[in-house]
Parts: sequence; C-alpha cells; structure tokens
Amino acid sequence: MNSLALTTYTIISPLLFGAAGLISPLFRRLHTFTSLRKNLFEELEATVRSAAKPSFRLWVHAASVGEFEQARPVIAALQEKHPKITVYVSFLSDSGYNARKNFAGATAVFYLPVDTPANAKRLVSLLEPDILLLMRYDFWPNHLLAAKKSGARLILAAAVLQENSQYFNPLLKGFYRSIFNLFNHIYTVSAKDSRAFRDLFGCLQAETAGDPRFDQVFLRSRNPGKVAHLKPFYENRTVLIAGSIWPIDEALLLGAWQRLENSPDLVLVPHQVNTENIERLCRTLEERNIPFARVSSLDPAFDPEQQVLVIDETGYLAELYSIGSIAYVGGGFGVNVHNTLEPAVYGIPVLFGPRHHNSPEAEDLAEKGGATVVEDETSLLAALNLFMKDCAVRAGSGEAAGAFVKERTGATAIISRCIENYLAVAESA
Repeated sequence: MNSLALTTYTIISPLLFGAAGLISPLFRRLHTFTSLRKNLFEELEATVRSAAKPSFRLWVHAASVGEFEQARPVIAALQEKHPKITVYVSFLSDSGYNARKNFAGATAVFYLPVDTPANAKRLVSLLEPDILLLMRYDFWPNHLLAAKKSGARLILAAAVLQENSQYFNPLLKGFYRSIFNLFNHIYTVSAKDSRAFRDLFGCLQAETAGDPRFDQVFLRSRNPGKVAHLKPFYENRTVLIAGSIWPIDEALLLGAWQRLENSPDLVLVPHQVNTENIERLCRTLEERNIPFARVSSLDPAFDPEQQVLVIDETGYLAELYSIGSIAYVGGGFGVNVHNTLEPAVYGIPVLFGPRHHNSPEAEDLAEKGGATVVEDETSLLAALNLFMKDCAVRAGSGEAAGAFVKERTGATAIISRCIENYLAVAESA
C-alpha cells in the first residue's frame, strides 16, 4: 500500500519538474541536467526500434559510473549464459553516461528521463522491461511505479542503509517504506542492512548477497594487460601507487614521500586526467624539484628510482595497482575516499584519509587490518615508514586486504540466478 507521501509525490512531480525546467537557465547544473534530456525519447525510440526484437529485456539503472560497475559483473554473467538477452542501461548523471555511453553489452545507454508520470509511462512502454535492476540507490518513484504496473519485476541490488541517512527521517520513513516495498527482491551488501530493511521497513524480501563490485574487481584483476609495458620497469622494486588523488592528497603525499628515509618508487594517478590538471601537477613536481615522466611519452630510458611516473591518460588505474607494493587512495581528505577495492584485490596495504564514512567497504577494510587511515602528513609519513622498514607488517596488511576482497565475492551469482529464474519462466511461457 502506497503512503500518502508517495501518492502526493506522483501528483505534484510534474509541477515540480516543470518549474525546475523554467528556472534551469539560471543554474548551470540544473540547465545541464535538463538540456541533456532534450530529444531523449526520439533518439531512444530510434535505437530501440532498430534493434532486433528482444525475447527478454533487462533494464539496469545506475546513478553514476560507480553504481554501474556494481552491475557489470551481473550483466556479463547473464549474457555469457543467455547471449540473446537485451540490456538497457540508464544513468542519472552525465559523468556516468559519458563514461559508459559506448558500453558494448547494452542495446541502448541513455539518460533517465525527468521523473514525471507521463515520462515514466512513455519510457516503460518503449522498453517493455521484464526486469528492472536498480543498483544501490537512486529511487525515482514514478519510474518505479510505471515499471511495476507494467508487470516488470523490480530488483534492488547492492543495497545499503547507512546510519543517519534520510531513509530514517521520521517524516520520510513512510515514503521510503512504500518505495522499498515496490521491489520484489532486495539484495543487500551486509546482514546488518538486511535486518534494517526487514525490521524497520517491513521488507521481508530482503536478503544478504554482498556487493557485486567485489566480483568485478576480482575478475578484472585476472587480466592486468594494460600495464604490461610498465611491469619491467618496476620488477622486484617497492612501488607506491597513489590513485585518484586530488591536490590536497598530492600535498600530503609528496610532503611525506620526500621526508622518507627510504622512499619507494612513486606513481601518481590524478583523479582528473585532463590537460589543465596534469599541467598543474607537473608544475607542482617541478617546484618540489622532483624529476618525473609522463606515461604518454614514456621511453626506455625511464628510471623509476630517479623519476616519478605521472599517469596522464585514462584507463590505467585499476590495473596499475597490480605492480604496486603499497596503495594510497585519494578523496579521503575531500568528500569521500575513492575505490579502495581496486588496490585491495592485489593483496597490498591501502592508505587513505579520514573521510571514508560513505564507503562501508573502506571502513570494513580498515577494521580488518587491510587498510590504514591517516589523518595528516605526519601520520602518513609514519605509516609509510613502517611499511618500508617492516616487510612483515606490510605483507600482513596486504594479505588482510586480499582476503577481505576474496571472502566477499559471490554476490553476482546470487543476483544473476534470481534473474535467470524469471528468464526461465518467460522462455517456458
């Protein structure tokens, strides 16, 4: 039974989004959001109509690229067994869409239309999904209701209920109870999340599966071919890979690295790999009198003992960790730490800043001994010194990190098996 708040939302959403469209020219981000969705249906209709008639349709929705990465192993597992399955992928964010708009596993990749009843009905009529797989969060009620009404099965995967989130707000709890109970299956990251869904929101369909990203990073770690040409430079050396770093990470990291008695080889991977940011980073290194080379112009004379390697091209990071001995993951001194699973899967210790509370896997990794949280340059220096001086401590933390990932694989099989059950029913009908 839908809550009054959910019913009210469906009634007023056209007015809210209509007003947002009128004022969008005054706000850059809002203008970008609306302008990117012009001609959306016309383009999507042309793509869908030109494709082969599908027998089973899976619609995957992800807020951005991180959530989509949780869906990728599920899509791959399904398509391996059922190559004729049709996959549609929608994104809310422009960053997610731009990063994966050419995803080969999908018939169509598109922006999720503005959440009005009319848009939702039009989209569902076009896609005719058998399954809507929503990753982690990003609940747009009109689209969920339209999919449900059409007969599609709704699956929420990699679900989490973080403490102090808006879901627990007394004024919104009924609203989210109605949304959560639209889903036929809820697959959570942890048993704690499953209990919260059941006990606090009455979702008896919630069960623990884990996070498919563990499967994704584990599978990807088996083929680090992108960095094959770099491995000879770093063979039998101690290497610090600094991934997804921001300027504040650079300042702390370079300050600590230059003060080390025994410095590891250093590889810097900025979070933003664009010309302006790369030039800024290079100027920073020059000001600190640190010799460096760019991966885009690397030559056989490169010497990692004398030069820092700057990654000025995209697509390297996840596999770069395979040549690392220690990883520093950026973002922990900003909004939130970035992906800590990518280095952990290679069995190396991970370092990151204090802002990690929106990443349950980062907190758990630290709790299990596979990661160290640093508060400032001094604590970062101490951690690096310890890892450089005590190989046993470094190896122990790395083993804990690797085990942390391996022990949590398996979510993909649980989620894909559920979808396959519906597929089998559809094929036998």
